[in-house]
Amino acid sequence: MSKRVERPGVRNGYDLWAPSYDRTPNPLVALDRRYAIAHLGPRAGERVLDAGCGTGINLRSIATAGAVAVGLDFSMGMLRAAQHAVPGAMLAQADLNSELPLERSVFDALLCSLVSEHLTNLSTFFSETFAVLRRGGRFVFSAFHPEIARAGVEANFEQNSVEYRLGAEPHSTDDYLNRMDDAGFRCLRARDYVVDDVLVAEIPWAVKYLGRPLLLIVDAARP
Repeated sequence: MSKRVERPGVRNGYDLWAPSYDRTPNPLVALDRRYAIAHLGPRAGERVLDAGCGTGINLRSIATAGAVAVGLDFSMGMLRAAQHAVPGAMLAQADLNSELPLERSVFDALLCSLVSEHLTNLSTFFSETFAVLRRGGRFVFSAFHPEIARAGVEANFEQNSVEYRLGAEPHSTDDYLNRMDDAGFRCLRARDYVVDDVLVAEIPWAVKYLGRPLLLIVDAARP
């Protein structure tokens, strides 16, 4: 008997996924947790925004570094999980494809982790992230690698014999870099991260991606 497939939409999908998200073996998430915070390098006393904070795993690392942690997410389910994970973080619901409900030029650093495939308005998103950063602020953008997304792979999870698919916008690396440049970001550096033997030992089914780029991270700065 084949399982039922449903497309609940991004917000409802992540609301459904939130309670089990951190228990779902996911090689992309595992790679992101290995590298994204290392790229960001949060420092004590900084004000750091996690745009698309999910369950708060990266927010926790930001707060542990002594920075002021602020998180935005589209999903109230994810925000509830983040509130539980990082009680001291400041959290708000926001659509990253629209104007951000934040003051301008207030953040020292900004992380956007694994939201890329759900961004339908790249120009608005990168203009808004540029606007809320201080001069000299750092931006780390980690993304589901476009090569895999364009192959038809998308965010998905299973519950009660139902597979929920959340879609993936077919952006390219150049789309990201060009829209960042248009927004005013400089010092852009893109790096691919591939699935390795260590990750396969942790998540055996990830062997189908062994040696393939699964994560893209772009570092940028507001001049």
